[in-house]
Amino acid sequence: MPATILIVDDEKNTREGLSLALEEEYEVYMASGADEAFNLMEAETFDVILTDLRMAGKSGLKVIDKAITLPNRPICIMMTAYGNVETAVEAMRRGAFDFLTKPVSLEKLEILIKRALQSRSIEAENIVLHERLDRKYSFEGIVGNSSSLVDVLDKVKLVAPSKATVLLEGETGTGKELIAQAIHQNSNRARQAFVPVHCAALAANLLESELFGHEKGAFTGASERRIGRFEAADGGTLFLDEIGEIDASTQVKLLRFLETRSFERLGSSKPVKVDVRLVCATNRNLAEMAKSGEFREDLLYRLNVVTIYLPALRAREEDLLVLLNHYIHYFAEENEVDPVQLTEGALKVLRAYSWPGNIRELRNFCENIVVLKRGSEVNEYDLDPKYHAVVEMLNTPTMVSSSPSLSKEENEKRLLRNALIKANGNRTKAADLMGISRRTLHRKLTQWPELDVEK
Repeated sequence: MPATILIVDDEKNTREGLSLALEEEYEVYMASGADEAFNLMEAETFDVILTDLRMAGKSGLKVIDKAITLPNRPICIMMTAYGNVETAVEAMRRGAFDFLTKPVSLEKLEILIKRALQSRSIEAENIVLHERLDRKYSFEGIVGNSSSLVDVLDKVKLVAPSKATVLLEGETGTGKELIAQAIHQNSNRARQAFVPVHCAALAANLLESELFGHEKGAFTGASERRIGRFEAADGGTLFLDEIGEIDASTQVKLLRFLETRSFERLGSSKPVKVDVRLVCATNRNLAEMAKSGEFREDLLYRLNVVTIYLPALRAREEDLLVLLNHYIHYFAEENEVDPVQLTEGALKVLRAYSWPGNIRELRNFCENIVVLKRGSEVNEYDLDPKYHAVVEMLNTPTMVSSSPSLSKEENEKRLLRNALIKANGNRTKAADLMGISRRTLHRKLTQWPELDVEK
């Protein structure tokens, strides 16, 4: 469907000449003055309005004033025989896309209209993209209704509109970046940039330059000035994931930024001031790191103005089925296939599994069974052996199953101790029996050293 253009000019020859030049490519309407243009704008939707400045009655500036109030705002181009800087500035200030002087060059006009339509298309795409982001990262877009997740979302709702620095804590795969996005999308910075930086993915000598930028010649290979992530996030939100991995030098510069809201690029002594909201995340215990000297205590105090702990998936048992159903349908739609059904036997196995990779692991599991499905159902025999480990362990006579009379923590301790006994103290084998990673097992034994059979 061709784009629609409204030509507003009180000179008949001008408007008819322009219409004749444009009507082969566009659907063209004409108005002899502002009032006639107002009536057409009420009845039709236009992509571009091309209006003269000086006309009998109301001026072209009034046409622009009316156009920018419309629900589907058209692009406005001003024409005038009285071209001067003051007129151009006023037209642009009122909302005009650009400015042409009479007699109008048809070649320039056609180029300008194409640019205007391209701009309108990009603007429409941005609106759709922001609407999708708003839906994806709204509180309703976060799946689950467990009490622990509700507590997290309650804190997010309170902190999102503020300027406070936020520290997100929790195991790998618990959705820290998703929550950081939700904080950004529900703040007054939502239309500005959300800039994520995964600190552990960058070498220490690169991270400082990545965050703060550098000047030309700051170091070998710095052939030009580079803008860092802080400047890229100006007006928006900077998300620093795995903040516990940054080196001492970067910690000092980050502390200075939090104190002054400014920083210096590498190779420069000139401070750069930016308006950035900082959200950080870690799967490490920063308080313990501060005690051991690995992390600056004063920086920790600056970072944890508001701390939100994201629970592991195993602590959200009531959300497991909801999440499985959500991601199975999500990946089925993405791959244009019918969703699979999990049998009761499969669900029993998956409930017993500890999900050491948390929601990230569950997402991968759901995508795998959707893509590799061989029928409409997935039963317990279709599942990878690692998901059966805990169920088999509980059914082994030498193991003691969980007891409803004990707390979740006591049951977990009991199963962990028995897994270590069954594995003869071999941590790798015990981790396999529990269906968890060796790193998670090590962390549990650090938390509960009395369980380790080697001690």
